[in-house]
Amino acid sequence: MSVPSTIQKQATDLRQQLDKHSYNYYVLDAPTIPDSEYDRLMRELEGLETQYPELITPDSPTQRVGGQALSEFAEFIHRQPMLSLNNAFSEEELNDFDRRIREKLNLNEIEYTAEPKIDGLAISLHYEKGSLVAAATRGDGTQGEDVTHNIRTIKIIPLRLQGNDYPDYLEVRGEVYMPLAQFHAYNQQQQQKGERVFANPRNAAAGSLRQLDPRITASRPLSMTCYGTGIVEGGELPDNYSDIVDCLKRWGLPTSAYFQVVQTAKGCWNYYENLHKQRAKMPFDIDGVVYKVNSTKLREIMGFVSRAPRWALAHKMPAQEVMTEVLAIDVQVGRTGSLTPVARLAPVAVGGVTVTNATLHNQDEIDRKDIRVGDTVIVRRAGDVIPEVVATVLEKRPANTQAFILPTQCPVCGSAVVRLADEAVARCEGSLNCPAQRKQAIQHFASRKAMNIDGLGEKLVEQLVDANLIKSPADLYSLTSEQLATLERMGKKSADNIINALTESKQTTLARFLYALGIRNAGENTARTLSSFFGDLLPIQQASEAELQKVPDVGEVVAQHIYHFFRQPHNQQVITQLLQAGIHWTVTPPLATTSPPTVTHGLAGKTFVLTGTLTQMSREEASETLLKLGAKVSGSVSKKTDYVVAGDNAGSKLDKAQALGVMVIDETAFLELLK
Repeated sequence: MSVPSTIQKQATDLRQQLDKHSYNYYVLDAPTIPDSEYDRLMRELEGLETQYPELITPDSPTQRVGGQALSEFAEFIHRQPMLSLNNAFSEEELNDFDRRIREKLNLNEIEYTAEPKIDGLAISLHYEKGSLVAAATRGDGTQGEDVTHNIRTIKIIPLRLQGNDYPDYLEVRGEVYMPLAQFHAYNQQQQQKGERVFANPRNAAAGSLRQLDPRITASRPLSMTCYGTGIVEGGELPDNYSDIVDCLKRWGLPTSAYFQVVQTAKGCWNYYENLHKQRAKMPFDIDGVVYKVNSTKLREIMGFVSRAPRWALAHKMPAQEVMTEVLAIDVQVGRTGSLTPVARLAPVAVGGVTVTNATLHNQDEIDRKDIRVGDTVIVRRAGDVIPEVVATVLEKRPANTQAFILPTQCPVCGSAVVRLADEAVARCEGSLNCPAQRKQAIQHFASRKAMNIDGLGEKLVEQLVDANLIKSPADLYSLTSEQLATLERMGKKSADNIINALTESKQTTLARFLYALGIRNAGENTARTLSSFFGDLLPIQQASEAELQKVPDVGEVVAQHIYHFFRQPHNQQVITQLLQAGIHWTVTPPLATTSPPTVTHGLAGKTFVLTGTLTQMSREEASETLLKLGAKVSGSVSKKTDYVVAGDNAGSKLDKAQALGVMVIDETAFLELLK
């Protein structure tokens, strides 16, 4: 039925009133009406929308309660990457940051902005014609998760911008967090109900925002602070970031009450010291201060290095430190056989989190700090996240303590433990025979970037190994649906899905297969390079260390690991079983044996380094092209480098090339060179 114009106007007026009162309450912290009046207005609007469903709009205040639960989050590709920040830990590093900017811009003084670095979850909000249309997590900076449904439940985030002078399309970036008071109150409620509590506010924010059911997110006390913008279309923003922040606030978006404009590095340092004094009384967790060049035009000149802007810096605050006792030192065996000593500590609160253990890294670290069972030690949370034993309090050491020495036999499988002369880490030689390594090796083999076996997660792998159904990755392909169906929480349909996923994984690529094997120091990039260079598995298995070192980015150490991995009889046996199970890939012509064409442009034997983003081809394609022409491609710049090809947002490699006087060319010149 049609909605009378008077009713339409009434609903519009109610929405505007509720938006205004929400802004006053959540952003300005200055409510102008009592909660009961706000509730009355909300009920009135809900009544109209119930009677006339046509009135419901996505940005209506009534739509914050959350909808149906999702089965999974959709991927969200950031049109403009969400970069990380370079860190500083001292005044000297801050001064170096300021000096580099002044030298680059040829200015005596720089105006900066300073604001707290809130410890939460980075988020991107997208407004079209003033309405919130999408929201996504940072993810890896390029690809995040679509959490629009959950973001809509956070009351401090406007579903519609105020005013009318905003751009047609506006991306706003900020940090979602849980205020400390609400965090403690929520945990107290959870304890009273006998349910799980969150370890810290950051985990609480991340866990709450990543709920598949928006109604759960709606029940969590989340907040947000905006700290910048991304894509802007159909309008312009001011030239200074401080003026942009004023715009965001005017449009109803939450900004930091601690935001300031400061002059020079000295102003940044004064802000840091003042905020550090206030840290314990602030309403949210912070782990530092963020400085940014205020002028957006100067930012464009400064550009970016690697995955971070040159015009911004995160100045980390020192972690809180406490004393506690080392009750025991256990040894954990990792996926690659590395032995890691772990200190079991008398429980102690550090930065709002109860810490009961801390890694001791390796034997050298234990010896350097002289850590023993029974010692009183100073513990801190490095970066406010990772517990670390800083030092031993020797005057509190009990009598008759013994120096700790790593075992010479694996505590899990009894195999020999070996530590190479040039390495700090001791390793179990049990390889895939070691139960401790077995679970993690199979988990890695099945992971998304490896064989991508959907549904074969950590808990299922643990059940399979514990039930003695699998002892190596090859055993996965012998599993039956009947065997899987006997496991906990695994019905016939789920079992069939796993079998189907295993079957689908048999069609793969050589690069994925190599990465799945878990060869030490052979990550995704190395696996791809090996695949392109040799074309198939057998030549890699038969390659000598010297031949492996001819592969771009494969140095002496990596070549040793690859060579020795393929010389282990058990590893060879597992690989044979995997191939017999039906794993296969498309064989490509090996670059290692492809005779380079006759060249007249002198590229044969020349060494290239690629940095930044190329627009006409990927860096992998550029590398393969150069290799076919007889050139060499390196991952690092040295005096022996002939050319550095600098694409967009070239990073530290470009800086080093300029310092060494190496020839730097852009993508256009590179393409001409290839011709």
